[in-house]
Amino acid sequence: MEKLRIGLIGCGGRAGQHMQSFLQMGDKVSVVAVADPVEERRNGAAAKFGCTRIYRDYTELYDHESKATLDAVVICVEPTAHQSSETRAIDMGIPFLVEKPMTLDLAQADEIARRVEETGLITSVGFQDRYLDLIEIIRDELPKHKAGGLVYGAWIGGIPGVWWWQKKSDCGGQLVEQNIHLVDCLRYLYGEPLSVYATCSRGIVRPGIDASAEYDTDDHSTAVIRFPNNVTATLVSGCYSQGVRPRCGLYIALNDMVLDYRLRNNLIITTKDGERDIPRGVEQTFLLDQAFVDAVRTGDRSLIRSPYSDALKTLKLAFAANASMESGQVIYF
Repeated sequence: MEKLRIGLIGCGGRAGQHMQSFLQMGDKVSVVAVADPVEERRNGAAAKFGCTRIYRDYTELYDHESKATLDAVVICVEPTAHQSSETRAIDMGIPFLVEKPMTLDLAQADEIARRVEETGLITSVGFQDRYLDLIEIIRDELPKHKAGGLVYGAWIGGIPGVWWWQKKSDCGGQLVEQNIHLVDCLRYLYGEPLSVYATCSRGIVRPGIDASAEYDTDDHSTAVIRFPNNVTATLVSGCYSQGVRPRCGLYIALNDMVLDYRLRNNLIITTKDGERDIPRGVEQTFLLDQAFVDAVRTGDRSLIRSPYSDALKTLKLAFAANASMESGQVIYF
């Protein structure tokens, strides 16, 4: 079978991990076109794959490429840069993988999801933890125990070094831009939520000192999400920590077992008989990319664990938490 021809839209930090996946899958994949507004980034990405079709942005790429020259595109652009990066792919019938958050415009996301469903286009969103062996172990284990219990989740660290993180209008806040991965894990494990209530705080990070003068996002937030079967999850996010990173992941307290998922590293299972520590297997971005490549090659949509329409539900849950922070009200679904 011929190699899958991929166009890479966005060649920055997150795209680097996808590029590493494609280099490992060299017998299956060829990156044949790249686009990025930063010359150094697009030329560097092209050099990795011997690619000669190099574009300044995705509009230029779509103007010069077609379904005859591309089998799929991988979209890694900042949250506010999705003006037509997905709709052009849909127009051309080109499957796409897009990094999270897919957009900050829910109306735009609804329209993209509608068109994807109408066309049957293969899509994937970068909720990589769904592909982890550790999350699969948790998902298999949960039905074996009494329903219900408490879940504690955390993603606490510093401010990532990308410009859009400094303003909430550009990133959506940490829950939307970063901790959305654990929001998605909760949906993957427990299904659709019943309600969310969230609070946030600012004042620890000093604009112009600890961050840019434009910094106005939340230093930390806490969301309480209720799920069916008496499951309540408390999910905290924080970007104020400097030098020391607190433990991140999910801590699930069942009636007779504790599942301690340490973010993308290991899973500690504790029962009355003792403790078992399971390390992560294959790196999750590779598994995400491998599933997308295999789905496009075979047409088997079941390989995709987070298609666009499902990922949109996670995005809406994160935005509902933001709405609760602003209103002080519980949001019901």
